[in-house]
Amino acid sequence: MAAVAEDLTPPVRVLIVDDDALVRTGLSMILGAAPEITVVGEAADGAEVAAAIDAYRPDVVLMDIRMPKVDGLAATEAVRTRPDAPEVIVLTTFDLDEYVLRALRAGASGFLLKDTPPTEIIHAVRRVASGEATLSPTVTRQLIAHVAAPAPGPARNRPLELLGTLSEREREVAIAVGQGKSNAEIAGELFMSVATVKAHVSRLLTKLDLNNRVQIAILVHDAGLV
Repeated sequence: MAAVAEDLTPPVRVLIVDDDALVRTGLSMILGAAPEITVVGEAADGAEVAAAIDAYRPDVVLMDIRMPKVDGLAATEAVRTRPDAPEVIVLTTFDLDEYVLRALRAGASGFLLKDTPPTEIIHAVRRVASGEATLSPTVTRQLIAHVAAPAPGPARNRPLELLGTLSEREREVAIAVGQGKSNAEIAGELFMSVATVKAHVSRLLTKLDLNNRVQIAILVHDAGLV
């Protein structure tokens, strides 16, 4: 019965957005080899994304950052404001591209380097489709440390105000997320179950009006708490 149920699970629908035809072809071949993933369409520029989403209704968009007309940052911002928006994974040549943090602030679920091994690309798409971020705790720490400059004093007021609406326990979980800790690490540190940590993270996303745990980490960083 389990095998039948698995077979009936709809494949993850993916839209590939990149101005390089060779990159689009390579990603299509990689993802097309995974039976649980279907590449439903391609776009060559951020300007084409809205129409492509309407036409193909993807679950996940692989979004190039640097494109000639409308870049991936602007396209991601537009995508994430849509009702029932698909998840977005931004693609970059550099692991600390200056636009990556801005894309994550806009609601992208994570980023991938274009030379990421095929199996990891497939795994990342699966994770995002299931509601997880594609950044490991290690990558989150690296991103926050090297890309996100500490917010100046006045710019910390809004993040501090938002975090001030949390309970003490929620604040502890938020800070741990900001430190790049996994759910298991947070559970061990705060003496709670992993399921309880997940529930806290879900409440944090709702109360703070955020898309994913990476945005929680950025908010905590902006507040100067890590």
